Amino acid sequence: MTKTIGYRDWRWQALFWHHFFLLWSTIDGQTRYSIPEELKQGSLVGHIAKDLGFGVPDIFERKMRVASVAGKQYFSVDSGKGELIVNDRLDREALCGQSASCVLPLQIVIENPLQSHRIEVEIRDINDNSPSFLSSELSLKIAESAAVGTRFPLESAQDPDVGSNSLKTYSLSRNDYFSLKLKDTKNGRAVPELVLEKPLDREKNAQHQLMLTALDGGNPVKSGTCKITITVLDNNDNFPVFNENEYKVSLKENSTKGTFVIKLTATDADEGLNGEVKYSFGSRTPDLVSSTFEINEKTGEIVLRGALDYESTKSYLIDITAKDNGTPEMEGHCRVQVDVEDINDNAPEIVLTSKPSPVREDAPSGTVVALISAIDLDSAGNGKVVLQLPRGAPFNLKPSFSNDYELLTSGPLDRESFSEYNIEITATDSGSPPLSSKKTIPVIVTDVNDNPPVFTQPSYNVYLKENGVPGSILYSVSASDLDSGDNAKISYSILDSKVQDVSVSSYVYINSDNGSIYSMHSFDYEKLKVFQIQVQAKDQGSPSLSSNATVHVFILDQNDNAPAVIYPSSAHMGSLSHQRMPRSAKAGHLVTKVTAVDADSGHNAWISYKVSEATDVSLFTVNLYTGEVRTKRAVSEQDDSSQRLLIEIKDDGEPVQSATVTVSILLEDGLHEPILDLRQKAVEPSKKTGRITLYLILSLASISVLSLVTFLILTVKCIRNSRSSASCCTRQSDCDDYKNPNRNLQIQLNTDGPIKYVEVLGGDMLSQSQSFRSCMSPMSEYSDFTLIKPSSTTDFKEVISVLDASLPDSTWTFESQQVSRASEKRIDRLYRFVCAIVNPKVFVCTQKNPNKVVQQTLNI
Repeated sequence: MTKTIGYRDWRWQALFWHHFFLLWSTIDGQTRYSIPEELKQGSLVGHIAKDLGFGVPDIFERKMRVASVAGKQYFSVDSGKGELIVNDRLDREALCGQSASCVLPLQIVIENPLQSHRIEVEIRDINDNSPSFLSSELSLKIAESAAVGTRFPLESAQDPDVGSNSLKTYSLSRNDYFSLKLKDTKNGRAVPELVLEKPLDREKNAQHQLMLTALDGGNPVKSGTCKITITVLDNNDNFPVFNENEYKVSLKENSTKGTFVIKLTATDADEGLNGEVKYSFGSRTPDLVSSTFEINEKTGEIVLRGALDYESTKSYLIDITAKDNGTPEMEGHCRVQVDVEDINDNAPEIVLTSKPSPVREDAPSGTVVALISAIDLDSAGNGKVVLQLPRGAPFNLKPSFSNDYELLTSGPLDRESFSEYNIEITATDSGSPPLSSKKTIPVIVTDVNDNPPVFTQPSYNVYLKENGVPGSILYSVSASDLDSGDNAKISYSILDSKVQDVSVSSYVYINSDNGSIYSMHSFDYEKLKVFQIQVQAKDQGSPSLSSNATVHVFILDQNDNAPAVIYPSSAHMGSLSHQRMPRSAKAGHLVTKVTAVDADSGHNAWISYKVSEATDVSLFTVNLYTGEVRTKRAVSEQDDSSQRLLIEIKDDGEPVQSATVTVSILLEDGLHEPILDLRQKAVEPSKKTGRITLYLILSLASISVLSLVTFLILTVKCIRNSRSSASCCTRQSDCDDYKNPNRNLQIQLNTDGPIKYVEVLGGDMLSQSQSFRSCMSPMSEYSDFTLIKPSSTTDFKEVISVLDASLPDSTWTFESQQVSRASEKRIDRLYRFVCAIVNPKVFVCTQKNPNKVVQQTLNI
């Protein structure tokens, strides 16, 4: 009863001192706690979150846990309080055996980001085990002739506790014949021996009963007992004696069955049967020893019977008994210590303390991917492990604690090149020969939006016929993205831009999913020839990335415009064109010229003329390409004075478009040629008409000189490859137009009254692009000059609506001005007009009115 109460008091004291003197310290960056064994489940070990510098919320969010390498979880983390608590029963003797120090290393793992912390928990011993004997009763046979002082070895008691709680001493019950002595052995253990203090007399006392008590050093003291029964025998006076009391031998753990261990020899001074010795293991030999070794009872040889394993048992203590054949039997005792030598028979093992986390491809170098431990059950150099990674992988290993490593990134990652790494880690020990093992760790690289969409080509050319159906598909652009998931999902859009001052979105729209571009209405080549679309491809990453491509849309011309008559100017208004000619006209006489243009381009704008109907087919003919109406023969007296021609004008398109013009020609007697008519008018009293003619002649002479000078200047500039400038006749690309200074300029005047029409012909008469004219209004004293070059973009409603049939378009260049009555300014107008003839590519257009003066350079 007293013993039980003392034990409870001791338990309360242990708990009190645990909570009061709980120790933790940080040594070399490690946190250490010290607790007694046998704490209840849920008992506090320490405030791990506070000691590691984390707040209580971090424990739950970052999943703080205890990583177990050995398998059993003796501790856990209370996520609500941030405390390290006991999770399972802690039996120091089971964990550390007889080791003087019992320290359990723990690894605390925290995620997001992945970190590990090393802590140690020291398990202190408490006196929870009593000393015990293998057998509660022991029988000894001692000859009555045994001399005083003879020693008889007794069984040693065992106490699993260590330190002060371990076995300390023995005591023997009081008696008259025997005393107890302790014999120190080489391993530091005390072996009890029974010492004969007084001669035995079998006849007086044939049997003695003694009580051997083993005591530990705990507080309170715990004990164990063994009952000794001594039987007194008659006269076999000598017992076998070994050469040594203790023997020590070493064996490699790979020794095979039957390996010789040691040969023991004991001698007996008696003779005959009393001197014959036989050997055996001690009566209380553990099964582990008897199953591993065997002894020859006659020779005393010990051989290996089973396999040795250094990792399981490092040393064996074998008690040997030598008995003679006398009556009573006499015994001699010795002890054999067999130490097992470690060999490198265990390959290292790689253990994942924490599963590898997916790593972003933009993760910086040094990002922790996984926690790894290396375990080798061998000892010393055989248990020293080195981990290696294959070359070329953007990872390395950083040692954190003993045989603990962190797998880190060591360079940039690119998911588009490698979306997953299978890292083969090789663990090699330092044994001879070294053993190794390998483990493959998969590391997944997660995508980051680091690749913009890429179009199949930077620009696209689309050729579209005009007058197409609205809503038809123009083209489909395509882009790809090397990223994955949402980062690779592409949407298409059209960037806002202007086409003829109108948003491009009013012309086309795009399918945001597949990149198909559709027209919103039909296109007219004569109004719009080409335009650009900026298409943007944007992914759905965060932040999103985009790229642009240019789609050039070229409108192809269709023959959808009929030729339009420019001259005679009254013909296009539905009335007849009246022309006069003398009856004296010879064959080839120029009657008039029909001029027409086609708003289309290319072959669709090539115009041809022919006489469709005529009063007299044999009298007139029209040039197929120039539209000049000339006489085929001389006029006779029999020809009607009124001739009517229906001229058909066709283009070269498919299908053919045509127009007609009716020319009425009056044959008059006494009507002179145009030049004579002009001379007659020059002598008339009208000074204005005479001065205009004179100025015209002078202007043409001046312009000829100016043309020659201009040609020389342009020739020098072309040779020097100079850049073009915005002045008349300066574009380098057109130097070839001036290599032949002889342009065969011809001037023709109208013959029907005052000068109102001047036509300048240059070069080949078949080329319409070399024909220019000046129109002077007979309605007023203002003059209009028009330079015409055919183009497919002309709005012919405007052409017909003006008197001079000018074509205001970006590819037509014209000069229109109204001047005062001062006829001196006509020379200036003629000068600029002829300048435009010399270089029809660029000239200055000046418009004057009473309120403003606007000067502009236009390109033909």
